[in-house]
Amino acid sequence: MLVEKEIRGLSGWLLVCFLIATLIAGVMQLGPAALAGSSFLVIFWLVVIIVAVVCFRGLTVVNPNESKVILLFGVYQGSIKHPGFRWVNPLTVRRKLSLRVRNFESGKIKVNDRDGNPIEIAAVVVWRIVETFEAVFNVDDYEHFLHVQSEAAVRMLAMSYPYDAAEEEHSLRRAVGEVTERLRHEIQDRLAKAGIEIIEARISHLAYAPEIAGAMLRRQQAGAVIAARQKIVEGAVGMVEMALDQISRKHLVQLDEERKATMVSNLLVVLCSERGVEPVVNTGTLYQ
Repeated sequence: MLVEKEIRGLSGWLLVCFLIATLIAGVMQLGPAALAGSSFLVIFWLVVIIVAVVCFRGLTVVNPNESKVILLFGVYQGSIKHPGFRWVNPLTVRRKLSLRVRNFESGKIKVNDRDGNPIEIAAVVVWRIVETFEAVFNVDDYEHFLHVQSEAAVRMLAMSYPYDAAEEEHSLRRAVGEVTERLRHEIQDRLAKAGIEIIEARISHLAYAPEIAGAMLRRQQAGAVIAARQKIVEGAVGMVEMALDQISRKHLVQLDEERKATMVSNLLVVLCSERGVEPVVNTGTLYQ
């Protein structure tokens, strides 16, 4: 199986000097050869001039972070990655490839998450070409291939996780690090034969689809209220328990079960209420 083969070519400056000298010599010798009536010398120097002119076509410039893929009559000769002014066989076809780091953002994709909820998701992919032979010859259009496979990977990722879940379960919204790494690996696996390296892949847009966004927002708000209430009640029960324990341990007052129940009720109302409470002064006793 063919793989990338790096070549350097010849120095372009050296060949330019040589070809210019050859042209000058050919032109200077062509006149005397014609005056001397030597058909052989005339043809020889004409061929030299023509070959020198054709050889100028072999000069090529390779910029930094750029590559030239060299083909000779359909046969892969190699890739020039070393920047500079180079010369190669003038009969070859040279295809320029950028090795720079590039990125693209996929469009918003509507897909169902693992729980079946319709969501909108998009991703930003940072990539570059690392294997020029595979990028040119293994796929028809490497950029189009990258876009299609990246969107397919984003769909697969969205179907593997719920949009949101409890803290102990991974989800698209909570497990950012895991989701990002899995997305990068998923895209990289799909592009392994295209000579492309995925540097980073990150979700850039994540939201419920418009038709259920309102209902899901209310559900999230309800879940947040329940979670907050649960924390408040847990804290209030702990404080009541601590208060009763300290009263009993320091012998501040003797409380029977009825008085304890009343005290617990009052403390829970004070600690769990959303509004400020107003004290009520009891002028009698609990038994009247």
